[in-house]
Amino acid sequence: MSNPLEKYRNIGIAAHIDAGKTTVSERILFYTGVTHKIGEVHEGAAIMDWMEQEKERGITIQSAATTCFWNGYQINLIDTPGHVDFTIEVERSLRVLDGVVGVFCGVAGVQPQSETVWRQADRYKVPRILFVNKLDRIGADYIRVVGDVNKKLNANAVAMQIQVGMSEDFKGIIDVLTRKMATFSEENQGALVTWHEVPAEYKDQVEKAHAKIVDAACNYDDALAEKFLNEEELTISEIKAALRKGVISRGICLAFCGTAFKNKGVQLLLDAVIDYLPSPLDVPPVEGTDPRSNEKLMRRCDPKEPFSALVFKIMTDPFVGSVTFIRVYSGELKSGSYVINARSEKKERVSRLVKMHANKREEIESVTAGDIAAVVGVKEAITGDTLCEEGKAILLERIRLPNPVISSSVEPKSKADYEKMGIALRKMMQEDPSFTFTYNEETGQTVISGMGELHLEIIVDRLFREHKVEVAQGKLQVAYKETIQIPVESEGKFVRQSGGRGQYGHVWMKFQPLERGKGFEFVNEVVGGSIPREYVPATQKGIEEAMGTGILGGYPVVDFRAILFDGSYHDVDSSELAFKVAASMAFKSGMAKASPVLLEPIMKVEVDTPEEHMGDVMGDLNSRRGRILGMEGKSGKQIITAEVPLGEMFGYATELRSMTKGRAGYSMEFECYREVPKNVQESIVAKK
Repeated sequence: MSNPLEKYRNIGIAAHIDAGKTTVSERILFYTGVTHKIGEVHEGAAIMDWMEQEKERGITIQSAATTCFWNGYQINLIDTPGHVDFTIEVERSLRVLDGVVGVFCGVAGVQPQSETVWRQADRYKVPRILFVNKLDRIGADYIRVVGDVNKKLNANAVAMQIQVGMSEDFKGIIDVLTRKMATFSEENQGALVTWHEVPAEYKDQVEKAHAKIVDAACNYDDALAEKFLNEEELTISEIKAALRKGVISRGICLAFCGTAFKNKGVQLLLDAVIDYLPSPLDVPPVEGTDPRSNEKLMRRCDPKEPFSALVFKIMTDPFVGSVTFIRVYSGELKSGSYVINARSEKKERVSRLVKMHANKREEIESVTAGDIAAVVGVKEAITGDTLCEEGKAILLERIRLPNPVISSSVEPKSKADYEKMGIALRKMMQEDPSFTFTYNEETGQTVISGMGELHLEIIVDRLFREHKVEVAQGKLQVAYKETIQIPVESEGKFVRQSGGRGQYGHVWMKFQPLERGKGFEFVNEVVGGSIPREYVPATQKGIEEAMGTGILGGYPVVDFRAILFDGSYHDVDSSELAFKVAASMAFKSGMAKASPVLLEPIMKVEVDTPEEHMGDVMGDLNSRRGRILGMEGKSGKQIITAEVPLGEMFGYATELRSMTKGRAGYSMEFECYREVPKNVQESIVAKK
């Protein structure tokens, strides 16, 4: 008998790199009895970081899914990476989670990647609670971080606890609602929690915090507010129920504290996950469309509804082939049954169902609405696909995939490894949709593209370790794009008549610039049948193929609208191919007239430097065509935020180290594409 749905919690742990997400996850596994020994990240023994590269670098690369139990509740937990190069892992996890625990470092507070994760959670409307970690560190301050979160993320965070003692003297946590203090035993790794009276010197602080919590709760429950105004006694369970409503409606965010590394506060965080984060039943029914009629459909979280699930991750396993992670939104799936892929309309057999514990697995017979599991046997699925019941197809909202911003060529050391490398890269592309590779027929080069230097470094490392293919990597290249600046009209005419059947395609098109990030739009405005309807898709295809190589440096062309408004055809000689060629001719001549420009990826860079090196760091960023956005002093250091073109950031880590004697650190993430200045554009095009 599986747990009823209100006893499920599908949660993720997300934060900036090094805020301690994996350490929090490891403690959760230990206290819930999944592991009997705490795995430490710094010793390379974390259960959730199971890849070789994760153990060596002490970072999370792939989101790991696991299941554990706490006080009769089932928690499906996903530990996501903090490094911006692996942002796709966070994006796809958030798409299928019901709630998130945002982990913040008690010293650093809100950092760039925590802002990105917050925006992603907003986009997928995911309720969240906060855990301020590392309170044993010098300079850590829970209340300051809660204020920082409110100021920078507009989170409406409410402190639910008070820390007792600062930095090394941090010894306990006061639970404001119950007005009790918890301490954690040193002997058995914090497993034993003891409750005490609140120390006298904290009583005033507790009362003030209690009043704030009650005030926040009253905003989400009219009956509670009325009792409060009538000065009636409010019970803890009433306050908790109102706060839960506030969290689920994303009106407030409750903040908790502790130090996962020193085993303090994690059990109270688990209680908070159960008290305040939604069960699958608290989440609105999932929306989708009928793949054929495009009609809107809904699926409630109910085992009796038709089966629907979203594929959010694919992992290649050397023993069983591909393991497909799914979040089930409705219905039930049994091992050995068949499903339909709503995108490709292909029928696939589910040979086995497994519950994942990081990279270990346990076989199960069936999985029902609200649960997360992995499927073995589905071959064709990719991230973002919907699996559903035959005859009851539904297409759920896909996962947003970021565009790669950096690429480099790879060449196997031996000719025999070419085929092996192709197979390995295809597997990795299936697992990680933010990674792509292409083979250039003219140069015979294989080019890999990803989200950053570290991303590509890990790919090359995995080729060697997992697939035994040694490759030589070419120098890194920026993924430039091209676009147009002014609207133009252009004609494309392809006529070939030389004995036998000829070719005839003729189009008139308008090309208009779109705002950044809009991509490509095709509009058909042909009236009166000057071009038969069956040739319109071929015209669109001609443009789509031609826009892969622009006229400045052969980079992809983006952010424009192509309007087909006129043309002519020949009864006998016209064909789809002729219109495809005519469209690409119209595109090339139109692009030349539309004053094309290069676009480059701009990165948001945050440098954390001691004050005495601030001038050097800012001067260096300016010399890299950087634009300083702001500075902020934080515990004796200066945080400089800037926007810098990615092309100027290669080798920055080494430069920064030598400039600041190794005392500064930085992080960067993709911000947007912007026009390249004329002089720089000329030198980029000249190098092509």
